[in-house]
Amino acid sequence: MDNPIEMILEFFILFLLIGGGVLSYFFYNAVQEIKVLRNALGKLSDSFAELDEQAKMIVKTDLELNKTQEELDKRLNGLDALQKTSRLISTTLDENEVFRRLNQFPLNELGFEKILVYTLDENNQLFPRIYLGYSKAEHTDITTKVGTNAKLMELLGDGNMVSSYKSAPELQTEIFEMTNVRHFVLTPILAQDKMIGIIFVGNPGDAFAVTEGDTELISILADQIGQAVENARLFEQAFRAQQESEAKVQERTKQLSRALTDVQEVSRNKSEFISAVSHELRTPLTSIKGYAALLIAGQIGDIPDKVKDRLEKINKHSDNLVKLINDLLDISKIESGKIEMKLTPHQIPPMVENVHDLLTPQMKEKNINFINEVPASCPPLPTDMNQIERVFINLINNAIKFTPVEGTIKVSAVVDTDEVTFAVSDSGIGIKKEDLPRLFNEFYRIENEINQNVKGTGLGLALCKKIIEAHKGRIWIESEFEHGATFYFTLPRNIKK
Repeated sequence: MDNPIEMILEFFILFLLIGGGVLSYFFYNAVQEIKVLRNALGKLSDSFAELDEQAKMIVKTDLELNKTQEELDKRLNGLDALQKTSRLISTTLDENEVFRRLNQFPLNELGFEKILVYTLDENNQLFPRIYLGYSKAEHTDITTKVGTNAKLMELLGDGNMVSSYKSAPELQTEIFEMTNVRHFVLTPILAQDKMIGIIFVGNPGDAFAVTEGDTELISILADQIGQAVENARLFEQAFRAQQESEAKVQERTKQLSRALTDVQEVSRNKSEFISAVSHELRTPLTSIKGYAALLIAGQIGDIPDKVKDRLEKINKHSDNLVKLINDLLDISKIESGKIEMKLTPHQIPPMVENVHDLLTPQMKEKNINFINEVPASCPPLPTDMNQIERVFINLINNAIKFTPVEGTIKVSAVVDTDEVTFAVSDSGIGIKKEDLPRLFNEFYRIENEINQNVKGTGLGLALCKKIIEAHKGRIWIESEFEHGATFYFTLPRNIKK
C-alpha cells in the first residue's frame, strides 16, 4: 500500500499544478483586460482633453457672441436714437429750436455718457449748445482748452474726425487731458464743406472701447445736425431777404404812388393848360379865318391874285390849327373825363361805308383800292358813334397817306364771344421796329420822306388810343418795314358797368 504522505504530497503538487495553471490563465486574462482598460482610459483622457478644449472654445465663442450682441444692441439703439433725432430736428427751420429739441432728447441712447455739442459764432469761437455728463465748470474748461488748441481746431476744420478708435496715441492722450475721457469721438459739424460746429462724445475708461460703428454713428449725427442747421440758416437768410425785399417793394410802391400822384397832377395841369390855351387860340383863329374869308370873297374890295393865293394859304393853315386845337381839346377832355362817351348800340358796317365815301376823293387821287371786309353779320356794338367814326377816319386817312399809288387798304373784323377785333391794313411803306412803341405818343411823328413832305400834328393816333380806351377796348399795331402796316383795335360786345 502506498505511503499516505506521498499521496498527499502528490495530490498537493497536482493541486498546485492545476491551481497554477488556472491562476496563470486568469492572470493572463487580467493583464489583457488591464491593457484594454488602459487603452480605453487613454482614449477617455483624450476625449476629456478634447472636450475641455471644445468647452474652452464654446466659452470663448459665447463671450465673443455676447460682446458682438452687446455691440449690435448698442448700434441698433444708436440707430434708433439717430432716427428719432432726425425726425425731431428735420421738422423745424429755426436754429435755436434744433438744439432745444436735441436738449430735450435723451442723447445717452446713443451709447455715450458724456456729450458736448458746439457751434461756431460770428467770431469763429465755440458756442456751447449741449453738455451732458459734465458740470458747467467742467464744460467751460473743456470749451476753453479745445477752442484755444489751434492745431486741433485746424485738424477739425479740415473735416477730420479724431477718436480713440484709430487716432495717433499722442493725440488721444492730449484729448484725454482735456476731457478726462479715454474712449471718445470728436468730429466737426459741416455745412457746405465748412465747419460750423463740433460734437464730442465719450465714455470713461472702464466702458467698452470706441468701435468703428461708434465713429460712423456720430458721423451720421454730425451730418444730421449740420443739415438741419444749414436748412435753418438758409431759411433765415431767405426770410430776411424776403422781408428786406418786401420793405423795398413797399417803399418803392410808396414812391411810385407819390410819383403817380405827381404825374396825375402834372397831367391834370397839362390838360387844364391845353384847354385854356386852346380856348384862347380859338378866338383869334376864328377872327383870322373870318377876315380871310371876307377878303377872299371880295366883300371888302377886289384883291390881286397873288394876295388871294396868300389868303387861301392863311385860311388853309388856320383850318389846320383849328383841327390841332380841337384834337388837343378832345384828348384833354377824354383824359380828364369831361367827355362822356354816349355808348348806345350801333351798326359798324354802315359806319365804315360812310367813312369810305368821305375819304373817296383822297383815295381816287392815288388810285387806291379799298376793300371792306367787315361782315354784315357783325353785331351792334355799344359805342359813341361820332367818336368811333373818328377812329376809322384817322386810321384810314393815315393809311392813305402812307399807301403808294395803286396800293390797297383793307378794313376787316373778327367777331368773338366778348369782343370784336377790327383791323385797318395797308400796303404802304411800313414802320420800323424801333418806332412801334412810341407810335401812339402825343406829337410823335415818324422820321421818313412822306412825313417830311406831308405836314401833320402827331395827335391822330394818340386821340384814337384815348377813344378806344374810353370804350374799354385795346389798340395796337403790327408792321414790318417796307411791307405795310395793320392797326388793330377791339370793342367789347357788352357795356361793362
